[in-house]
Amino acid sequence: MITRAVLCFACYLLAFPLLAQDRYSLPKDSKKILFLGNSISYAGQYLTYVETYLRLMHPERNWEFLNLGLPSETVSGLSEEGHADGKFPRPDLHERLDRVLEAVEPDFIFSCYGMNDGIYLPFDESRFRAYKSGQEKLQQKADSLGIPLIHLTPPVYDLTQDPAYASVLAVYASWMVSQRYTQNWNVIDLHWPMRKFLEDKRKTNPDFALTSDGIHPGEQGHWLMARSLLDGIGESQHLEADLPKTVFERVPLGTELLPLVSEKQEVTRDAWLTYTGHERPGLREGLPMDQALSRKEELMKAISTLLSKGKLR
Repeated sequence: MITRAVLCFACYLLAFPLLAQDRYSLPKDSKKILFLGNSISYAGQYLTYVETYLRLMHPERNWEFLNLGLPSETVSGLSEEGHADGKFPRPDLHERLDRVLEAVEPDFIFSCYGMNDGIYLPFDESRFRAYKSGQEKLQQKADSLGIPLIHLTPPVYDLTQDPAYASVLAVYASWMVSQRYTQNWNVIDLHWPMRKFLEDKRKTNPDFALTSDGIHPGEQGHWLMARSLLDGIGESQHLEADLPKTVFERVPLGTELLPLVSEKQEVTRDAWLTYTGHERPGLREGLPMDQALSRKEELMKAISTLLSKGKLR
């Protein structure tokens, strides 16, 4: 089993730098766009960058971006012994998925899982099967409801923190990308572009890092995730920049729009997580839904007013 994992990982490293990112499009009738994921999605910087960018590039679109990422969550249903000092097991997406889909009624889904799904242990075939089974179950659910779904491969885990777990994430990402060709899944690869960027930077600066803990990306890491996602849905302008600050200072109104989008996402995320329910203790309780939606409308009016100023320039 170890040999198989290493071989899969080696093929991934050899193949994917040579392949272009597959590109998809968000249908014009897709208004409600749901993001599912773990603590990286819950933190939400990459979603803020994606939403802000798309609103700037396509101000005519009537988007609604909904972040329902949940810290500690897996798609595999696995949890390591003593997780969170034994306070609670990792939540399973499938415990809440039906409630989320029924309440939100999304037109489109982005899903980003994998970071927690190997539960921070070396490669194991049974854990890999659980990850694959969980992703297949998610795809089947989306298909049954007729909701387009794009899977995002897991972000990079820092090799210097744990080489064994870094290889687990690479294997999971490799398998996910292979589903494009074996099952016709929609998949955007975040993992390899982040890994390549990290390795290139360390050629001249061995101490360079995208995370402080090996797991959670900082500002630049979230931008690299957003950049790959945007490239994967056919965007191209300003994506050569390596830092979000560069992009949003370059685009008129970008730095003014970012905080409005960030606040809107935070308010609606907390409210929807509270409203739909979950098994992850310790999260901040969201506003009652009517109050959250009222605040969202205020922020959307501010966003629309700001974007209208751009049209008049």
